[in-house]
Amino acid sequence: MPAAPAISLQEKIRRLRTERNATIVAHNYQDGEVQDIADFVGDSLGMAKFAGKTGADVIVICGVHFMAESAAILNPAKTVLIPDLEAGCSLAECATAGQIRAWKKDHPGAAVVAYVNTTADVKAESDVCCTSTNALQIVRSLPPDREILFIPDMYLGQWVRLQEPGRRIHLWNGSCHTHVRIRPEPIFELKKKHPRSELLMHPECGCLTACMNLADHILSTDGIIRHARESDKSEFIIATETGILHRLHKENPGKTFYPAAEEATCEFMKKITLEKLLWSLEDLRHRVTVPEPAASRARLALERMMTIPP
Repeated sequence: MPAAPAISLQEKIRRLRTERNATIVAHNYQDGEVQDIADFVGDSLGMAKFAGKTGADVIVICGVHFMAESAAILNPAKTVLIPDLEAGCSLAECATAGQIRAWKKDHPGAAVVAYVNTTADVKAESDVCCTSTNALQIVRSLPPDREILFIPDMYLGQWVRLQEPGRRIHLWNGSCHTHVRIRPEPIFELKKKHPRSELLMHPECGCLTACMNLADHILSTDGIIRHARESDKSEFIIATETGILHRLHKENPGKTFYPAAEEATCEFMKKITLEKLLWSLEDLRHRVTVPEPAASRARLALERMMTIPP
């Protein structure tokens, strides 16, 4: 009698997902095989909104730790898991709650706008959160004469400040270690080699100022996905973490995408694998929770963010 065929990792994950009444939420920077098994793939804002609407009992975040914290803050009655506790974020580590409290003392009355790439404790010290999708709209929703402390990404903050030159916007000295690997010189060469290509750039890029006049569009990851799908162009230079290329190729089989930097790969995002996802569902680990009162205060900042349309 022939042996029964081996069950694939993907099938084991699908079965456990059903048994646990779980949903799998993945970021655009995840490995392709993780994206392909997910119920939702998107940017930080999309992930937060999807997690908030799901009817699942268990939410597995295939991303980095601050994303799991955000899901736990917005869904306190649900079990939120991250498959690897070491999936952190260099940008989120750039600012602590104590540092932000001290900065606020130096600028009494200022509004703290926190990029979602921050810890829950930092969000709890903030007035409103933002993503790269809606950072400009969030800032524009604040009174024009109010001082703003923008944390923690200085490149995203600089881009916002250039759009709003009349505002007093102070920038925290933080950056994403992956996006600072994207340098202007290779982009200049790619544009020479592929003159008909569109340059789509994420505002976290360290070369943002140098390439701003060259960039066709400065967009969030979901903005890059959407523009590539809708554009009548067939070639694109993509200046962000390389994991996004999987989705771009998958959704646009007739188009060509050139990474601005092959080395722009986030090792923390890549810590999530199918094996770890399976173990997470099997053992319901690692559960992410945010204690009070930080959770309630951070929830206010996140909820305010989601009332502002991108």
